[in-house]
Amino acid sequence: MQRALRIVLVTLLWALVVGYVLYAADLVRRHRAQRTITTLTIEVQDSSASGSLITSREVRERIRRSGIKVLGERADSVDLSAIESLIARNGFVAEVEAFCTEDTLLRITLSQRLPQLRLLTNGMNSYVTREGYLFVAPPRSSRYVPVVTGSYQPPVPKDYTGLMADYVEQQREVMDTTIRALERKKYPHFLAVRQNNRRLDSVRRIRIKPYGFLFFGRESEESFDRRVKETRAHKAALRRHFRYIGRQIQAKIDRLSEEQAALRLRQKKLEKNYEDFLKLLTFVEIIENDAFWRSELVEIIAETTPGGALELSFIPRSGSFKIRFGRIEEADETRYKLEKLARFYEKGLPTLGWERYREIDLRYADRVVCR
Repeated sequence: MQRALRIVLVTLLWALVVGYVLYAADLVRRHRAQRTITTLTIEVQDSSASGSLITSREVRERIRRSGIKVLGERADSVDLSAIESLIARNGFVAEVEAFCTEDTLLRITLSQRLPQLRLLTNGMNSYVTREGYLFVAPPRSSRYVPVVTGSYQPPVPKDYTGLMADYVEQQREVMDTTIRALERKKYPHFLAVRQNNRRLDSVRRIRIKPYGFLFFGRESEESFDRRVKETRAHKAALRRHFRYIGRQIQAKIDRLSEEQAALRLRQKKLEKNYEDFLKLLTFVEIIENDAFWRSELVEIIAETTPGGALELSFIPRSGSFKIRFGRIEEADETRYKLEKLARFYEKGLPTLGWERYREIDLRYADRVVCR
């Protein structure tokens, strides 16, 4: 009896708690519905001395142009999701949150993506983060990061926004799917080849025998020879016909194989281009972590050679020369080349003269070639 009473009391207690929570939530909802938004605050959390990609003023202007009503509206009628989607639509915004406080304030907080470099190559004008996220540079953007110019074209469209790895993986999957589809297209042709070979074999098995006894007697040698000649001519014609058909079928298979080979070559070039892109990010990170090179290298020029390799050159702050760095290798090789150049800066140029050469070439092992 006592146990049953205890269960009833606990059940009633929980019912009271749930009822109170629902009642309080309804009160909050009604209170929020009665509030009117009178203030809008926007906080860009990671603005710094290195510059900003977006300002609170620009966010206000975007909201105004979108037609989303905020000030003077009831709190429960403001479309917070639409505001967040509007701001997040820009690639340079990493996270955004819009919420109403207990008073009449609508608060928007957002964080920017932190670019590691800016690509001004081959018509591109995009920032790139350390994670390999690309987004088109906003108008009047003011981030102070290394600038890469030249003819280099990363393996993405010029206006691409998103992770490079995602794009490369998507393209790889598309090409793999196409290659598999082309392989399936070969199956009917393979069957046709087998069928044509069987017909060709049947031609080889055609034999002629002399007739036994005819109505007027045994077949003459002249008649038999004539039939042999006709049969051989017929077999030769059939062989030519089936071999022609075989060549036609094989040509179709070869065309499909050529398409597959072209796609595999594109995949290989895509992988190489992506590998060079990652090496470029690593290179810029090495430069940024070195105070001297960070201030000395004014511009990084990235060029794609006829063979598809990526080569770098620099415009330094000191002197009137251009530095040919060459291909981007692994991080250790990059540091070695920079150390070699630093030694030349320290011991060579003060003696030879800063204005004597037009080009300093680091592409040769254990040497610095000046022209």
